[in-house]
Amino acid sequence: SPSSWDAAYERELRFFQDTGDAGEIWFGEESMVRVIRWLEKQKVPHDSPVLDIGTGNGVLLVELAKSGYTNLTGIDYSPSAIKLSEKVREKEGMSNIKLQVEDFLAPSADLSGFQICIDKGTFDAISLNPDNAVGKRKQYVRSLRNVLKPEGFFLITSCNWTKEELLEEFREGFEILEELPTPKFCFGGRIGNSVTALVFQRK
Repeated sequence: SPSSWDAAYERELRFFQDTGDAGEIWFGEESMVRVIRWLEKQKVPHDSPVLDIGTGNGVLLVELAKSGYTNLTGIDYSPSAIKLSEKVREKEGMSNIKLQVEDFLAPSADLSGFQICIDKGTFDAISLNPDNAVGKRKQYVRSLRNVLKPEGFFLITSCNWTKEELLEEFREGFEILEELPTPKFCFGGRIGNSVTALVFQRK
């Protein structure tokens, strides 16, 4: 539930303030590297607007900024997560990262026009919501269509869904471009789950 995520980020926030360490990076480093490599391979212009959906501690955005990307936005449902990512952003001196508290299932009107959307675990978390998970997944796909430009790219890393299931979930308005190679185990989710990483293009 959102409140338990908030509690987790509260703990990370205290830990960061005490140690200057950004704490656990969900899904580990390799998924960030994979996303950045793909963007570089595609020669995605560095000023393309990028949205990190469920930014958590904001570390992915910091890595993108270090790789030269200049138009970065991170949203999270959890105010504590946004506080934490603001602290991480300050420590790294990355003033070109925009951070805002947003519920992606009811995004504010100005959240639009992105060329790249990245999701690492947020769709998973929404999928696990016991309260109308199917409806929430459909709303997620609608929100994604609204914020992502036509021809824009959506990079999703999931611990809960297979490639086939994700193709089914995102068939309305998206086509798959490629599957990215992933390690076989995901320690963020249940041990032994494999990680799926896909790139979709908005039709």
